[in-house]
Amino acid sequence: MASLKSLAVRGTVWTLLGYGASQGLRFGSNLILTRLLFPDLFGLMALINTFIMGLHLFSDLGIRPSIIQNPRGDDPKFLNTAWTLQIIRGVGLWVCCWIIAWPFASIYNNPDLRWLIPVIGLTTVFDGLMSTSLASLSRSLDIGKITRFEFIIQLISTVVMLVWAYFSPSIWALVGNALVSAAIKMVWSHCLGYSNRLAWDKSALKALVSFGQWIFLSTAMTFLAGQADRLILGRLFPLELLGIYTIAFTLSDLPLSVIQAVGSNVMLPVISQQSHLPRPELRLKILEKRKFLLLGMTIVLVVLICFGDFLILGLYDARYHPAAWMLPILALGNWPRMLPMTTAPTLIAIGRPIYGAWGNCLKFLYMLVAIPSGFLAFGALGAVVAIALNDFPFYIAISYGLWKEGFSGLMQDLKSTCFLMVCVAVTLVIRYQAGLGLPIDRLWQ
Repeated sequence: MASLKSLAVRGTVWTLLGYGASQGLRFGSNLILTRLLFPDLFGLMALINTFIMGLHLFSDLGIRPSIIQNPRGDDPKFLNTAWTLQIIRGVGLWVCCWIIAWPFASIYNNPDLRWLIPVIGLTTVFDGLMSTSLASLSRSLDIGKITRFEFIIQLISTVVMLVWAYFSPSIWALVGNALVSAAIKMVWSHCLGYSNRLAWDKSALKALVSFGQWIFLSTAMTFLAGQADRLILGRLFPLELLGIYTIAFTLSDLPLSVIQAVGSNVMLPVISQQSHLPRPELRLKILEKRKFLLLGMTIVLVVLICFGDFLILGLYDARYHPAAWMLPILALGNWPRMLPMTTAPTLIAIGRPIYGAWGNCLKFLYMLVAIPSGFLAFGALGAVVAIALNDFPFYIAISYGLWKEGFSGLMQDLKSTCFLMVCVAVTLVIRYQAGLGLPIDRLWQ
């Protein structure tokens, strides 16, 4: 157990370091790109990425969590069957890109999508050919190697993108970034350890499909819930405003991305290896470690909510300044998602991802009604506020699942939420008294 604890601590440190470096690189390149490219290109790329992500999630077979969670996760037959299944899925996704590109372009009245979607869709083929070594490294909690691998790939693809945007400021710079990243990741993944071969083991296939059916449902709902904002706003907002919203959303999403990375890279493998423990004992272990995560999340969110507008106004040119009032609203809306994200890996580890699927389904239904209604009533402000409130249905579903399975942390949620609200209120009062106004002052301008 001491060894597992050491691996978990080391994995968390590597995840945080890797995330910090990755987001620093992403943020720096984003600042440069906003000076080279127009906002409408970011809006166009947001639509394309949403579409490609939708294909991925609507066909997710849960191969990575299956390898992490399944007792046969080190068996070559199991790994090779998973890889073969992954290849078939990747090629099928690319075919879907060609089929759906034209109707998608018609829906959003943008002919460029007819050829942009199939080109970027090549990333699905590259992803399908990627080795299962990354999932095996996650299973063994070798997070350091994964972190170095992903950061170097991001660095190379970012350099390509910035050079491309400098000499040819067009959508192709963003497309090139996606293709280069996926291609390098595919080739290099086969040098990390296990060398996959085509295989078709019936027992392994049965195990993958049995677990993957719930992951499929969960990730399909994850896409609908997580990307519905851009799909709906793509119809309500002009591309320029959608690009500005994408900037605000990306910055507001930084803390949540940290929690997702820690949950995926560390919490899921650790809890999976301890899932044999009695649930009351495992629950206490999770809640004890969780309180430190919640404290760190609170500090980061208070800064982002109360001073995030200065980040936009100080670093971005005037074309992107409307993102200043969006950022604090969206950042505050992350809290109902962060709370269950620190415990949701428990449900996957014990083979109960269905609660996440229901949570995302409820969230999606809420967004279908709330975003258009908010926009009709209050314009862009109403739409953004509706998006900020969209994680409450997800929180309710996950909390119910945790309670039913014996892992409830409701009292810890209530205490940490009260602490966050007090910190935000006190900080905003201090800011206002110092003559710095409020984070949403830009809205009135």
